[in-house]
Amino acid sequence: MKKLLSFLFAFCLVPAAMAVGGPYEEGKHYKVIAEQGTAKPEVKEYFSFYCPHCFSFDPIVKSLEKSLPEGTAFKKYHVDFMGQASQEIQAGLTQAMILAKAKGKGDEVSKAIFEHIHVKHQPFATADDIKAVVVAAGLDAAMYDKDINSFVVKSQTKLMQKSQADASKTKVLDSVPTFIVNGRYKIINQGLDQANTEQDFKALVQYLLSKP
Repeated sequence: MKKLLSFLFAFCLVPAAMAVGGPYEEGKHYKVIAEQGTAKPEVKEYFSFYCPHCFSFDPIVKSLEKSLPEGTAFKKYHVDFMGQASQEIQAGLTQAMILAKAKGKGDEVSKAIFEHIHVKHQPFATADDIKAVVVAAGLDAAMYDKDINSFVVKSQTKLMQKSQADASKTKVLDSVPTFIVNGRYKIINQGLDQANTEQDFKALVQYLLSKP
C-alpha cells in the first residue's frame, strides 16, 4: 500500500514538472533577435535600479546566476533612460555598481541601492547621496573617492551606455528587465509561468543556452 501511494504521488507531480520545463516556443517564450549568437555562452540583463519589477525580480536573477553552467558569463547592464532621475544620477549609479562589483561588494551595494529607492523611498539627488549609500553598504570612503572616476569604471560605464543605445536603436531593448541569451534570444517575460516563475525562468534560460 505504501509503495502504491508513493507511485501515485510521483505520478501526480509529473504534469507540474512538465509544465515548468517547457516545451518552449519561439514567439511565445522567446524571440530570435540575431542570426548568429555570441562566441561564448552568456546571459545579459538590462535593468534599472528605478524599475520596481527589476527590484522584485532581483532575487530570482541572483539565483539564476548561481545556477548557470560553468563557463557561462552573466552580464548585468544598468540603463539610464528611466524618468525618475536625471541621466547623470543614473550614470552615477552605474559607476557605483561597477566599482562595487570590482571590489567584491556588488551584491551588497546593489541591494542597498534598490532598498534606498523602493523600501526607504529616498531619492538620489546628488553624487554624495550615492556615495553615502555605497559606503554604508561596505565600500571604503577613501577608496570610493579615488576609484569612482577611474579609467576602468568610466570605460565600463561607456560600454554599458553604448550597448543600451545599440539595443534601443534596434528595438531589442524597449523595457526593463530585458534578458538576452547568447546574444541571439530575447526572453519574453510575459510568457513565463506566473505560478512557478523562478523555476520556469531558469529552465528557459538553460534551454536557450543549449540552442545553436
